[in-house]
Formats: sequence, structure tokens, C-alpha cells
Amino acid sequence: MTDTATRPNQRPELAALDDATLSAALTRMHLIRKFEEAAEASYMRGLIHGTMHLSIGQEASAVGTTLPLEAHDYILSTHRGHGHCIARGAEPKLMFAEFFGKETGYCKGRGGSMHIADVEGGNLGANGIVGGGLPIAVGVGMSIKAQKNGRVCMVFFGDGASNEGAFHEALNMASIWKLPVVFVCENNKYGMSMDISRAMAVANVADRASAYAMPGHCIDGNDLAGVAAVANEAIARARSGGGPSLIECKTYRLRGHSKSDRNLYRTKEEIEDWRGQDPIRRLEAELQVHDRFGAAELMSLEEDAQREIDAAVEFARTCPDPDPKDLTRDVYAL
Repeated sequence: MTDTATRPNQRPELAALDDATLSAALTRMHLIRKFEEAAEASYMRGLIHGTMHLSIGQEASAVGTTLPLEAHDYILSTHRGHGHCIARGAEPKLMFAEFFGKETGYCKGRGGSMHIADVEGGNLGANGIVGGGLPIAVGVGMSIKAQKNGRVCMVFFGDGASNEGAFHEALNMASIWKLPVVFVCENNKYGMSMDISRAMAVANVADRASAYAMPGHCIDGNDLAGVAAVANEAIARARSGGGPSLIECKTYRLRGHSKSDRNLYRTKEEIEDWRGQDPIRRLEAELQVHDRFGAAELMSLEEDAQREIDAAVEFARTCPDPDPKDLTRDVYAL
């Protein structure tokens, strides 16, 4: 991290991030955006079947929260988890192979869009159940505490999951036992088509943290530097034995809930207003204002990301399909 005193004209959150960190963060944001755009295009061409849940517009939330994590830490993701995977270091080519149902995918083509996991990389998996990762995070936190290995578990969930019983149970248990868990709510305003204002009696998900004696942070989820600063604080608290924290990232998905979503519950004006708060362009603009990066450098980062995604799609298209004789491999029954 850069000494903030050397960057007097910048807000502390941005000044605390050195150029190498910002370059890596912006690259991952581009990779997430372009991965999902390519996934959407592949779906339209019939290369991907089923459905998918895109997080276009939420890149700063995924990258900012995971930025302070260490290599040995864990994350648990959601059905809208492509961004979390890439933010944690997953290879887009292996993710696309998984999307395409190929043997070379992270889960050998068995998981698809909603169930990518990379245990070696610290990603314990996405979950198609709303709030399904929350109790798992408590179990991971108990394991970390028992082993005294200094790790942290970060679990993502949406605003809709905050009304599930698992949310309240998980926060309560994590607080009682002071577990090293960071709860991250990506509040994109809608649980499927339900506006959060119609589903909760309190204004913010983070307001619920006080009921479980933990810090609650309600932040601008489209501000990469601000997200990273709050995440750094919560991760440090968890790692030092201080217990869990709840971070609520206010953000927005520019696409529908899933590919079957016709977007009849929100206006074009609302979507365009949030499009103007694009986390990638906001970060680029701020970096240029403070002469941290030039326009050519920023363009180069985006072009490099596009080339990586193009190569990843081609890799996945040419990978082998699973052998039918392996249909029951990795299938377990009691």
C-alpha cells in the first residue's frame, strides 16, 4: 500500500492503493465484465444451455471486497458468482470450459454457471440456494478457529437472502463464537423482481448487524477504493480474533435476474441512471483525474482483458466433452 502522505490530493481510500494493486483490480473488473458479456453472447448463439445470472454493473463489489484477502483465505459465492470467481483469481478459460460442459472445466462440466468451485484457489463454491452459503461459512469459520490457522472466510449473498432464516442464524452463531467470517451482502436493489424497499422493514441490510453485536457497514458498492477500505477493516478484525462483520454493498445489476427475466418491474430510466454509475468507468475517471494512469494505459488494460476472454472462449470451444462412460463418476449416494 502507498503512503497516503505522498498523494495529498486524493481521498485516503484511493491513495492507500498503489498502482500495481489498482492495475490488478481494474484488470479483474474488466475480465469480469467481458467474461459475462461473452457468456451472454455464447448463450444467445446456443453454445451455453440452461440459464445464467449476470453481475454486469457489480464488478467493484466483487473485486473490492476480495482485494485485501490473502492467498490462503476462503470465499463462498452465490448463484450470481462469476465475478467472485474471477476476483479471487479463477482462470476465465476454465470457467468457460465449465460453462460449455467440458471435461476441462473447474467441475469437469458438471457444475455449469451456478456451481463453480476452485478449492485449491480458496473458492469453496457457488450455491444455487438463496442464502445457502451463509451457514456453510459458519462451519468454515469454526474450522478455521479450531485449527488456529489465521485464515478468514468471506461469504457473499444478495439482499433477498437477508430475509432468510439462515442469514439470522449464521450472523448470530458467528458473533457468539467470534468466528473469522466477513458477511458481504451485494444489495442490487432487487430479489428477483422484488424491490428491497417492499421486502424489509429497515432501510439497510447493514442495520441488522447491531442485533448480533457486530459492525455493520453500508457502503457504495460501485466505489472500488471505498469497498476495499471497508473490507480491509473487516478482514483485519476477523483475522485478529475480533469476530465477524457485515458489509452491505449498494450496487446494481444492469441485466435482469436471469436470462428469462423480461425486466418488466423496473424502468429504463432507472437502469440508465445506474449505468451512469458504472464502477469501471468511475474508477478509470478518478485515476485519470489524479494522473495515476493515462488514457493509453487504461485502454491497454481493457484490450488485454478482451484478448484473454477471446482466447478463453476459443479454448473452451475446442476442449473435449466428458466421456459418457463417466456419467456416474463423482456421484455419491448414501
